[in-house]
Amino acid sequence: MLPVFLNLKFIKIYTQGLFLVLAFFWSSYFLWKLIRLTSYKEEDIFDNLFTSIFSGLFFGRLVFVILNFSKFGFDPIKFILVNGYPGFSIVGCLAGFMLVIYLFSKKQRESFSEIIDYFIPPIFLSLGFGKLGSFFSGSELGSKTKFIISLKYPGLNGNYHLTAFYESLLFFIGFYLAYRILMAIRKEQGAKGLNLYFFIVWFGGIYFWFDKMKHNHLYFQSWSFNWITGLLLHLTGVLYFLYYFRRQIFTNIKNINNFIKKHVKKIISKIRQSTKIRSEQGKAKDSSSNS
Repeated sequence: MLPVFLNLKFIKIYTQGLFLVLAFFWSSYFLWKLIRLTSYKEEDIFDNLFTSIFSGLFFGRLVFVILNFSKFGFDPIKFILVNGYPGFSIVGCLAGFMLVIYLFSKKQRESFSEIIDYFIPPIFLSLGFGKLGSFFSGSELGSKTKFIISLKYPGLNGNYHLTAFYESLLFFIGFYLAYRILMAIRKEQGAKGLNLYFFIVWFGGIYFWFDKMKHNHLYFQSWSFNWITGLLLHLTGVLYFLYYFRRQIFTNIKNINNFIKKHVKKIISKIRQSTKIRSEQGKAKDSSSNS
């Protein structure tokens, strides 16, 4: 892996930091492109963006410190010194980020469900770049494996899953799908806020299903914090989509049921016809042999 992307002697460019800068740049650029499609003021949205980022970093750090309280205690220096005591909770970052967006929407008397739809694709994009940086820098190890697709890290025994790389690919796919959902919402083919629930399903599913493939975990008591929150988010989103698409689901189930009944009746009628023909042919043979 490549923790340091470029060493210029007087300055070091770290791989994780480089990808975080790329995440910020491209997600901000894409948010700007999306906001231009709306009547929102760009300066208001970007003021909200920068405040949300600082809020996300604070809450991400706070959640991480709380879950590792035995290492940090009440020492504010350890809380501030990220380089010396690294660690953030992505779940905490997202919660802090969206909290400020919610407060901003209430202050501006705007619809939170409408504003957040435009933030979801850039959030997916930034998560994709962030996870890609974690993979290339080696800061986020997968669990040990004997699977053919794996990596061997210098100084560590065994091979490890490419968990961060898999997550990155799925977040990039989520970015594309969220963009398509947003375009559908703009055409009034979906309800406002649908993108948020898609994010909850997709993000929660990734964190739930891939948590067992990670080397390091954040623990709440004896449970993996990311596994618990991922499961809760995923189930919440799935239940919402089942409710939201209930009519289509019931209609499809009814259509499938009718299709099965129709073809079962056809098969039964054909069987009856074939047995009837065979019985008539048998009777004809018997009568001809008797004569």
